[in-house]
Amino acid sequence: MPSRNRTPAAAEPAAAAPVKKAVAKQAAAPKVADATATEATAATKAVAKKAPVKKPSKAAVVVVPAGPDLEQTRRARRILRLLTTRYPDPVLELDFASPLQLLVAAVLAAQTLDERVNLVTPVLFARYPTAEDLATAEPAEMEEILQPVGYYRKKTQIVMKLAATLVERHDGEVPGTFEELVELPWVGRKTANMVLGNAFSVPAISVDTHVGRVAHRLAWGPENDVEGTEAAIAALFDQKDWVSVNLLLILHGRRTCHSRKPACGACPLAEDCPSIGLAGKGELDPEKARALLK
Repeated sequence: MPSRNRTPAAAEPAAAAPVKKAVAKQAAAPKVADATATEATAATKAVAKKAPVKKPSKAAVVVVPAGPDLEQTRRARRILRLLTTRYPDPVLELDFASPLQLLVAAVLAAQTLDERVNLVTPVLFARYPTAEDLATAEPAEMEEILQPVGYYRKKTQIVMKLAATLVERHDGEVPGTFEELVELPWVGRKTANMVLGNAFSVPAISVDTHVGRVAHRLAWGPENDVEGTEAAIAALFDQKDWVSVNLLLILHGRRTCHSRKPACGACPLAEDCPSIGLAGKGELDPEKARALLK
């Protein structure tokens, strides 16, 4: 099985025909799409007047809306197969050996790269292996360890406060429920669901910037709406697939579907993506697109 560090460009198909076909299909029926969108908007407003939709509770992992139609489900399954072929061994790119390590690593990953976090966490957890150790650390010593991740003074305060709360409320253990996790300082929906899915094997969807972007481009979820995207993805896939889908979307966002210039010409989802080309921002040329892969 290929490792996750393999060079993507060596294994990519030419993808020229699917991309051209997808672009042609997209250009051929804009009026139909506009009409469909108008009808859908009108229908949505009508339903909203009859039965206002309640926002998902903060204390719930995800609120699953009414199920998608058969064609949407088939398309989602097809996309899952294609992503699994492209990324056959999806794993979280933050290294951890326990729920505590993942929780702390997730907090440290704010505004920095996972690679930088992975450089410091072995040293951090060797020096402070338990929540009690982290909570009672000498701040100057921890700051020195955390310098490579940036904002090291603030992050030292956060880690120590988080650890102290774990000791005070949970005997130094990371709780295994969404409700308890989001009550911890500096732990929001994204981090709580990341810990549940990857450290506790609980079906959960953690919407980070990559998941939100890819889901929106695939017309799966609203832009910049974490809870709406969670619900949309949850409705398309069985619970047993949630964590895998989550990891695949993260990898696809990092490797192929970039924020500013997605590698559309080398994307396995070209035929199924309504955002192909991204209005001129995406690279459609297969050779140039492969050069953008990470």
